[in-house]
Amino acid sequence: MTDTHPNGSPGAREAHGGGHGETSFLWKYVFSQDHKVIGIQYGITGLCFLFFGFTLMMLMRWQLAYPNQPLPWPWLAELLGNIRAPGGVLEAGFYNQLGAMHGTIMVFLGVVPIAVGAFGNYVVPLQIGAPDMAFPKLNMASYWVYFCGGVIMLASFFVPGGAASSGWTSYPPLSNIATQGQTWWLVGMVFLITSSLLGSVNFIVTIVQMRAPGLSMFRLPFFVWAQLVTAFLLLLAFPPLEAAGVLQLMDRVFGTSFFLPSGLVVNAIPYAQTTGYSGGGSALLWQHLFWFLAHPEVYVLILPAMGIVAEIVANNTRKPLWGYRLLVYAAIFLGFMSFIVWAHHMFMTGMGTVMSTFFQTTTMIISIPSVIILTCMILSLWGGSIRFSIPMLFALAFLPMFAIGGLTGLPLGLTLSDLHLHDTYYVIGHFHYVVAPGTIMALFAGIYYWYPKVTGRKMSGLLGHLHFWPTLILMNSIFMPMFFMGMAGLNRRMYDQTVYVHGRGVQPLSLMVSWSAWMLAVAQIPFIINFFKSWKAGEKVNDNPWEATTLEWAAPSPPPHGNFTTLPEVHRGPYEYSVPGQSGDFCPQHARPDSASEGTPSAPPVPAAH
Repeated sequence: MTDTHPNGSPGAREAHGGGHGETSFLWKYVFSQDHKVIGIQYGITGLCFLFFGFTLMMLMRWQLAYPNQPLPWPWLAELLGNIRAPGGVLEAGFYNQLGAMHGTIMVFLGVVPIAVGAFGNYVVPLQIGAPDMAFPKLNMASYWVYFCGGVIMLASFFVPGGAASSGWTSYPPLSNIATQGQTWWLVGMVFLITSSLLGSVNFIVTIVQMRAPGLSMFRLPFFVWAQLVTAFLLLLAFPPLEAAGVLQLMDRVFGTSFFLPSGLVVNAIPYAQTTGYSGGGSALLWQHLFWFLAHPEVYVLILPAMGIVAEIVANNTRKPLWGYRLLVYAAIFLGFMSFIVWAHHMFMTGMGTVMSTFFQTTTMIISIPSVIILTCMILSLWGGSIRFSIPMLFALAFLPMFAIGGLTGLPLGLTLSDLHLHDTYYVIGHFHYVVAPGTIMALFAGIYYWYPKVTGRKMSGLLGHLHFWPTLILMNSIFMPMFFMGMAGLNRRMYDQTVYVHGRGVQPLSLMVSWSAWMLAVAQIPFIINFFKSWKAGEKVNDNPWEATTLEWAAPSPPPHGNFTTLPEVHRGPYEYSVPGQSGDFCPQHARPDSASEGTPSAPPVPAAH
């Protein structure tokens, strides 16, 4: 063991770990440069945003279940005010604000910051044996830029006209002529995108340059590979949307016409006549720039989730992941293909048959690496001595939920079926099966799994079961009916679906969805109690309570500044479970080959390529 960091810089431990000089509470816990504190900041903030975004959805579900009926609690109607809820009934414009902000908050302020900002920041440096991220100050800046973007988004609810109401996709020309809240939305998005760009550069440099001795690229845990591919997706896909956001901001503030077409008529009056806009822009240009980011964004959501599930499956089956290299190659190919499928969101825009055929083909191809990853996970279960721990239950639930989300996406990638299903509840069901029963179940799994590393204590198993089973059942009760509602032709953005005959026909399903959503909120109470109570009163555990093999479990729990008491050296791959000839059923990456309890190592030590 040595105290010289593998990047060759003596004293790198002091520069990135114990040398932060954080003495006061402000610099230790608020403006911290420690990747672990920043990861916790991302996690707590992201969970709060998830709760707020979920609350917006529950308000929407009242209107959809009981159209034009007053809210059941007078205090809530009073809180919203007479403009947003006249007579206690949600106003149609406010309903649109709830829809736009729900999608924005859940994706950009909730799931991605938790999956990448929280888990990535906390776990990646530990798993690669690094004392911290490569650029600690940049890491701190990334969180606070994200936090400012979130505050700007929430503040838009209180400006004249309310928050953005043009959908989470912000399509022009509607978004160009929307109320002031849309401008705040765009400014908030610029902050959020900047935060992601700062973080992605940091992750790439950290993983490439700061691995422990002996940790070659194909000895990295799959979670690290997933975060690396995700970082490249963020780095390459977000700049077009940031540019688009600035251009739309200029359209709204400075009178340009990047996305405003000629001949636009608003309320029977030519728009150029009242505003002086020149027109000549392309509304479809925004769609191209938005979806060029937003489809890779789907894999920004799902890849870290796959990485979390891979770690938990290997640990709880007590056997190596099936097809580790296949998993890595599939994740890389998935990242590459995600950049050439975006226009399957735009089949209704009138593109020619040649272009639509190209994007249909790439959409079918991108399903292959997803199936490979899912198949590897399922095959990893075969013959395993499975431990049905709480993290494992959530990880197992991820597999069929993600499969349903993926399979239901295939009809949307074909023009013939998409003509009928486009912009219906079927699309909501498909996307949410990927993100809610899929990604969010994986995030819960990760919280339960790494909680002992963060706090030194385990979360309650009883409360974990009370959280898992209702959540699994209710999530399916929410999103499965949406497929049938969509196939019945019900549009996804209806304020009152009962105005149409086919909408009235599926209204009982809408009622079921709403009640399931409200019960899902109640089902999260055991998790909230468990999360905070276990921080101080949970069962104390040792540094490696799951008997895992990866490097984060070599650090104390919770890890100090610098993470490791001595810099670890890696001698084998990440999933050496149940290796024949060993006395135990796991062999940590950092354990020396000559250790009495280890037996013969599966691979000799090799230096990491930096």
